[in-house]
Amino acid sequence: MGYNTIQLAYDCGVATITLNRPEKRNAISFELIDDLLRALDEVSNSEATVLIVTGAGKAFCSGMDLDNLKALLGRSPKQNLQDSQTMVQLFRSLYEFPKVTIAAVNGPAIAGGTGLALLCDFTLAVPEAKFGYTEVRIGFVPAIVSTFLLRQAGEKQARDLLLTGRIFGAEEAARMGLVSEVVPAENLMVRAGQLAVLLMENSPASLRATKQLLTEHARAELDSQVEAAVRENAAIRTTSDFREGISSFLEKRKPVWTGK
Repeated sequence: MGYNTIQLAYDCGVATITLNRPEKRNAISFELIDDLLRALDEVSNSEATVLIVTGAGKAFCSGMDLDNLKALLGRSPKQNLQDSQTMVQLFRSLYEFPKVTIAAVNGPAIAGGTGLALLCDFTLAVPEAKFGYTEVRIGFVPAIVSTFLLRQAGEKQARDLLLTGRIFGAEEAARMGLVSEVVPAENLMVRAGQLAVLLMENSPASLRATKQLLTEHARAELDSQVEAAVRENAAIRTTSDFREGISSFLEKRKPVWTGK
């Protein structure tokens, strides 16, 4: 199975997905989403026990691709809803993945990149890694990611990160319990491999059953929350502030909000 925006490799029971758009700082494009969904399905049906997700170059994932971001301004309400449902599918596919997942965050992971990095079972990050739910800064609403962040960080910290849209570092993310371990860049993939070996000493059947137990425990609540999040994510795209936020971001100027 061929992929244009990622690389998929297998080694001794470990699958590694590398986001492979280094010239775009591994930004999320429609094609990347499709490649990731297909790769996750492939790994799910493979002999691999552990999945590592990382990025090529100096960034893990810088958020949405600028060309795709610009294209959102011309999407119909039906397309907006479909886009939101596709993003939910990607995030849930990773969050509910049947095998153990490790994010090896090699650099900035912003907006949707933060979502991808923190939805894995384990998140290792270099000291230089940056995170941020920056949606409110450009007229978006962090509806989908908020569903998962509330479970991971608690309401008070989620309110801080989602309402300010601020950038925060690896050490702060670790203090909040969002990052499992901060690892020097030169040791990142080595440490991810060591963790994978440790995990593979356990029973594969037990790992699958435990992941399924965790998934089932969260599913009912997620189902209702995600349904509302999809509607909110699509609805915000009809507002003037959304169009102004995207336009000002692309034009590299300060937005002029109207609140409409």
